Amino acid sequence: MQYINSPEHLAQEMPFSEATIVNNVVYLSGQIGSNAKNEVVSGGITAETAQALRNIQALLERMNLSLEHVFKCTCMLSDIKDWPAMSKAYKAFFSPNKLPARSAFAGSGLALGAKVEIECMATLQ
Repeated sequence: MQYINSPEHLAQEMPFSEATIVNNVVYLSGQIGSNAKNEVVSGGITAETAQALRNIQALLERMNLSLEHVFKCTCMLSDIKDWPAMSKAYKAFFSPNKLPARSAFAGSGLALGAKVEIECMATLQ
């Protein structure tokens, strides 16, 4: 097993790794739409979804991977009514014929008051 953490993540003393690798699978911890200052971006669900996926993309790129390696995502929403707007922003990051399997559900109390958190699994192959 391998643990993936940037120096910035380690400095925050978070209780989790950014990602772990087991066999050929990368398990990415949930990402919210936060910027480099660890603040949720403004602009609502669309902006937060896009930023969360950019954060995921950046983490994958550090491992020489891309969103094309993602095969499963779990999207947690603070309000299920945001599902259509989140889905539209989400789809813009993936090829139409290579959409990962996905689950989505609503839950209260996302980190930093975020509207969405996205967790992914990717393959090293």
